[in-house]
Order: sequence, then C-alpha cells, then structure tokens
Amino acid sequence: MLRESQKIDSIIDAALELASERSWSEVTLPDIAQAAEMELSALRDAVSSKDDIIAAFVQRIDKKMLGEAANVDRSSAPRDALFEVLMSRFDAMEPHKRALKSIVGLQIPNPDLIKTLLQSQTWMLQAAGIESEGLKGGVRVVGLMSVYASVFQTWLEDDDPGLAHTMAVLDRRLRRGERSLGTADNIIGSVEGLCKSMMSMWPKPSTPRGPETDGPTSSNPEASGSAPL
Repeated sequence: MLRESQKIDSIIDAALELASERSWSEVTLPDIAQAAEMELSALRDAVSSKDDIIAAFVQRIDKKMLGEAANVDRSSAPRDALFEVLMSRFDAMEPHKRALKSIVGLQIPNPDLIKTLLQSQTWMLQAAGIESEGLKGGVRVVGLMSVYASVFQTWLEDDDPGLAHTMAVLDRRLRRGERSLGTADNIIGSVEGLCKSMMSMWPKPSTPRGPETDGPTSSNPEASGSAPL
C-alpha cells in the first residue's frame, strides 16, 4: 500500500502530466484518478478538489526550494539572498512549466489556495534570512507576493535555458520592492512606536483588594485551601 506522501505525489504527477497535454479546465478528477492508477474513492481520500492538488504541488515546491536554499548565504545583502531563493524556486518548477501555463489564470484561487501561496512567500523570506513575523513581516509577505506574481508571469514565457530575462526582471523588481519596503518599514516603525507610547499613557486598571480574613497565610496550597496550578 502506498504511503500518504507517495499517494499525493502520484496524484500531483498525474495532474501535471494531464495539464501539459490539454487545458487544465478540461482535466477532471476522474481523469486524474485514472492517470494516477487509483480508484476515484482513493483520490477522494487524499484531495477534495483540483485546487487541493495545486496546493499540494506548491508545498512540494516549497520543500525543494528550501532544500536548495540551504546553501544561500544569509550574511549577504537581503536582496541578494532573496534573489537566490526565488531563482531556486523557478529552477524547481522548470520541468513543469508547460503544465503550469495550462493551469495559471483559468480561475480565481480559493481562499485555502491563496493562504498556501502566502505561506510560500513566508518560507522564501525565512530561507533568505528575512524576518516574516509581526506587522512588518506581514507587509514583507504581501510585498513579496506582488513581486513573485509579476516575475512568475515573466518566467512562464522565458524560454531561455539560462532564464536571463527572468533574472533581469527579478533583480529589477526586488530593487524596486526594497525601496518600497524600506519606506513601509519606517512608517510601520513609527506607528508601532506611537502605539506603544499611547499604551504606556493608558491608565492601568486597579486591582481590587479582596476582603481581609483571619485565615491561614501560609503559601502551602493545602494550608490555604487553593488548588495547585
């Protein structure tokens, strides 16, 4: 019996193969089950829609990218590290370019798929050694999503084995994004500072004192009747 990961990989591979042969809109779940050599009920156990299959593919690319990104020099400029990370992602997707051309742009992704795509941006930032948590991190994630979506379209049409055009556009977009994010970081930093100042000025609620008793004052839970935490 196939392990769950092997089953998912078989489904992804079958779906990509079909998408490379015809429009993704014409590929059905029964088609995918047949190509993966499994019953439709077994496919249902693994995925519930074609978007689920795309999300699983995105996550598989995440893992490949992170494996390659282990060699990225995080001590270099953040833009340079991020450039290497994104190019390693495009390299991982290169064998599936024909299928992705069929898949992309045919429908609006559902919220779960959008969430998966945003998580990919988070992983790419982390792989480049760039903080992705908090308010600033959230802005970086959304900013990188914009850069990635734009360069992805360029990559789809780039038939140069060296991906020269993709690299040129990526470098240009990252430089532009670096300037925009720098400005955004300054604005967010000012807002965070203002919020902290306002919070420090906010009056703290007074703690009401309980009635005084003549009971035991020992800190021993059994003596005071309190349950241990």
